[in-house]
Amino acid sequence: MKQVILGTAGHIDHGKTSLIKALTGIDTDRLKEEKLRGITIELGFAHMELPGGERLGIVDVPGHEKFVKHMVAGATGIDLVALVIAADEGIMPQTREHLEICELLRVKKGLVVLTKTDLVDDPDWIDMVREDVVEFLKGTFLEGCDIIQVSSTTGEGIDELKKSLARLFAQVDPKSADGPFRLPVDRVFTMRGFGTVITGTSISGHLRVGDPVFIYPSELKSKVRGLQVHSMDVPEVLPGQRTAVNLQGMERALIQRGDVVASPGALAASHMIDVQLDLLKSAPRPLKHRAKIRFHTGTAEHLATIVLLDREELKPGDHTFAQVRLDQPIAVLRGDRFVLRSYSPVQTVGGGTILHPLPRKHKGSAKRETAKALEVLFNSSDSDIILWHLRDAGWAGLGEQELRIRTNLAQKYLEKTLQQFTSAHKAVIYDKDNRRLIHPDALDEIKAEIKSVLSDYHLRFPLKPGMPKEELPAQLAKPIDGKLYNFVLRQLAEASELAPEMEWVRLASHKVALSSAEESIKDQIEKVFRQAGLQPPFFKEVAAKLPGTPKQHQEILEWMLAKGILIKTKDDLYFHSDTMAEFQQRLVAWLKENGEITTTQFKEMTQASRKYTIPLLEYFDSQKVTIRVGEVRKLRA
Repeated sequence: MKQVILGTAGHIDHGKTSLIKALTGIDTDRLKEEKLRGITIELGFAHMELPGGERLGIVDVPGHEKFVKHMVAGATGIDLVALVIAADEGIMPQTREHLEICELLRVKKGLVVLTKTDLVDDPDWIDMVREDVVEFLKGTFLEGCDIIQVSSTTGEGIDELKKSLARLFAQVDPKSADGPFRLPVDRVFTMRGFGTVITGTSISGHLRVGDPVFIYPSELKSKVRGLQVHSMDVPEVLPGQRTAVNLQGMERALIQRGDVVASPGALAASHMIDVQLDLLKSAPRPLKHRAKIRFHTGTAEHLATIVLLDREELKPGDHTFAQVRLDQPIAVLRGDRFVLRSYSPVQTVGGGTILHPLPRKHKGSAKRETAKALEVLFNSSDSDIILWHLRDAGWAGLGEQELRIRTNLAQKYLEKTLQQFTSAHKAVIYDKDNRRLIHPDALDEIKAEIKSVLSDYHLRFPLKPGMPKEELPAQLAKPIDGKLYNFVLRQLAEASELAPEMEWVRLASHKVALSSAEESIKDQIEKVFRQAGLQPPFFKEVAAKLPGTPKQHQEILEWMLAKGILIKTKDDLYFHSDTMAEFQQRLVAWLKENGEITTTQFKEMTQASRKYTIPLLEYFDSQKVTIRVGEVRKLRA
């Protein structure tokens, strides 16, 4: 069954609450203070059956200027609006402001109800009020709408109003249940025996009893204990329904109006959002860059700072792109509408569309370029928007879930589009387990950066076989995910541009070749260590007698280690590989014959001091030639 919500709008004391009671029999003023003062302070809720049997949900909003923020919260999720104007007073300040808010929230259909007709004896007065209303509605979404004259006291016009609402009901398109469940919270209370209950209008997805939910932006976890729609228990909630959700194990104090109950992982909290912003023609003054404002979206109200991206001020009636920086985090999606009210005096001044729910901070000269880039998110196709986000993510890449939050696209559509992109090489999956993707431009940039860093490294260290794999990521211009790094290395290796070797990585074109001077130094080093046998000098003692520079000595030493000419056992202690190979044969033969060897026996075999025997013992242990058992070594099996 189609779900439709009607919201009231209009000036204080124009009869909105009385009208709803006449239509439904329900008094939406539930608070004691509302009864005493005779005005609506909080949101009220009712429902009715239309002549065709359809059920219409109704949200009654406060008309007093002090409670406009409650009106904005109540307007969230409504499909139709009944703009209520008292026949004895006509158009008033909140009539105008409420209509502007409905336009900013993109309410598309509605009607005007002229109430309190029983208080007007002069037919010419009502005709004049109707003419004023027709003129007032020109250029708005209500231009040409039905204008129904009603008396909530006598019942005049109520049947005609119901018929008009039924016609409007039929014109509302059914809501899709695709996408994650979202319900902005407008009330929170505790019921004895049930615990915490929240209410709101579901705006997308579906929810069943027993489903897990998150409370955003805090990301508190809970579970649905029970569901009600129009005070009746139901097993499932669909989009567009006035809903009460009984949450399991959740403290009342942890939830407030403005929070969103949603499917796990459906949203992400942020202190910043990128928006398309319209400033009302009726705004009293231009909106300045970095102005403090009151930001309303869903049922939330937060203080925020407006950062204009391409100008210093926005004039009334103009529009632009901006970044909203909030004092507290919110959780929204692309396409959500918002309303701006001035900080002081409080007045509705504008609103617009959320384009990017999780942007980076825009600053400096790059802001103007960002404003141009946001045009894509405002006007382009869904597929172009997906590619925009992949390109914008750069080296970080994006997972499918992150893309869904940024684009607010149905999961099946997103999956199908990404499959087409990967087949056409417009996107690359680098982490299949976590379904993470990167734009080809970013991938090419990373490859170029890796090759540039390696080329520079080879110039600085021509005798090194390559750069340590673990060191390379730290030298890149931007941070890089480990899986993406390994993916890029594999791709470069498959293209024969890179040659990974154990713990090293080098350009495939890099070849180590000693100059004649370096070859001479290498020969001198090798001669010293070959002749020294198992009692070599420290390398610093050898280097002190060599020609060339300390840098050359170190590079040649590392080259000899990489080539396996010398073997390092501990800091500054090296042995010739031939010496070690010959001694290893003797050691293995001893152990095969005797079964074990003590440190003393090992020292006698080497004819060397403890300075050498301990490093040698530990070296053969590390090479898995021997194994220490108590105070002796044995041949490792």
